[in-house]
Amino acid sequence: MVDAHRTFVIVGGGLAGAKAAETLRAEGFTGRVILIGDERDHPYERPPLSKGYLSGKEERDSVFVHEPGWYAQADVELHLGQTVVAVDPEAKSVRLGDGTVLHYDKLLLATGAEPRRLEIPGTELAGVHHLRRLAHADRLRNVLAALGRDNGQLVIAGGGWIGLEVASAARGYGAEVTVVEPAATPLHHVLGPELGQMFTELHREHGVRFHFGARLTEITGQDGMVLAARTDDGDEHPAHAVLAAIGAAPRTALAEAAGLDMADRARGGGIAVDASLRTSDPDIHAAGDVAAADHPVLESRLRVEHWANALNGGPAAARAMLGQEVSYDRIPYFFSDQYDLGLEYSGWAPPGSYDQVVLRGDVGKRQFIAFWLKDRRVLAGMNVNVWDVTDSIQQLIRSGNPVDPEALSDPSVALTSLNG
Repeated sequence: MVDAHRTFVIVGGGLAGAKAAETLRAEGFTGRVILIGDERDHPYERPPLSKGYLSGKEERDSVFVHEPGWYAQADVELHLGQTVVAVDPEAKSVRLGDGTVLHYDKLLLATGAEPRRLEIPGTELAGVHHLRRLAHADRLRNVLAALGRDNGQLVIAGGGWIGLEVASAARGYGAEVTVVEPAATPLHHVLGPELGQMFTELHREHGVRFHFGARLTEITGQDGMVLAARTDDGDEHPAHAVLAAIGAAPRTALAEAAGLDMADRARGGGIAVDASLRTSDPDIHAAGDVAAADHPVLESRLRVEHWANALNGGPAAARAMLGQEVSYDRIPYFFSDQYDLGLEYSGWAPPGSYDQVVLRGDVGKRQFIAFWLKDRRVLAGMNVNVWDVTDSIQQLIRSGNPVDPEALSDPSVALTSLNG
């Protein structure tokens, strides 16, 4: 009965926010739950936006976290298409763009991230796209289909995960694709040159052209439409559409204005939270892409922009808001699908953190596991077209025990035997 008089507000209508609301009800919270999202669509999952839905293999309805009727059934108040313009920690209130003020006992910030913009001439043209929201995917899916029908040209700025997944989807429609990437390979700063080269070969086999060591400097057009994309080394690529896939930035403006502690921008930024996902204000938590959390296993502050972090972080924050003991120690995880290649990545191995990469399996056939090691301890592992090994990889990371690199590279040695 005490709960019935309490109000928990969730700012952010994505996966983290929706799963937090679900968890509050599952844990027996009987108070008021308010979920505020600045999109008009119900909360949805983001991976299909660059994978199944974008490629045409999945229907639009498959992206949503819950059936629309679930929110009323669970007594979760939805404010869709509403922007929160201010958080007042002292008054314990949030103010919406229409002037509505909502008071809270506990607040969860799950505001996510926003795509970084190309700051070059021509980005106002109708054929320039970003991919972060369902509305973006709706539009881009139609564009890719049209490009495929008309043998049109797509230029993608950025050879990261989103850029490569969109390239795969675009080729599936038959569009011509050029990827412009400043580094020497795609995913160069994530996976290193050797594994980056594997992705170069994969996409070239499917007809994608790469322009490495360059950045876009201008998008030219006529009558509002894109005609070409120019690079800083003087090249010009014909284009009917351009996708900016140059990363995302955490949406921290609300938290900063409210005086909450922030993480170091040089290390990814975000709202600084402890292992229970609590901010510097004890009544405010943060989860998902925007949260930079103290990780009790990896002993570092991490901000992770992946589906699994939202899926698991939202519920963890909800339990902490209810006063439960929470130590959010999930090993970071994500997956990618490109053509006939599927992969899963577990762990955290930013550039400079590892001293050895060990390969297990056949890289040429694209059936292998890559491990990133520091002092013989596994920091991360990526299984490519090899399945049912994620738990074993995560156990190696979690244990922190040194492993024999030779045994790690030998497929005849069971991964479970290396955990020590």
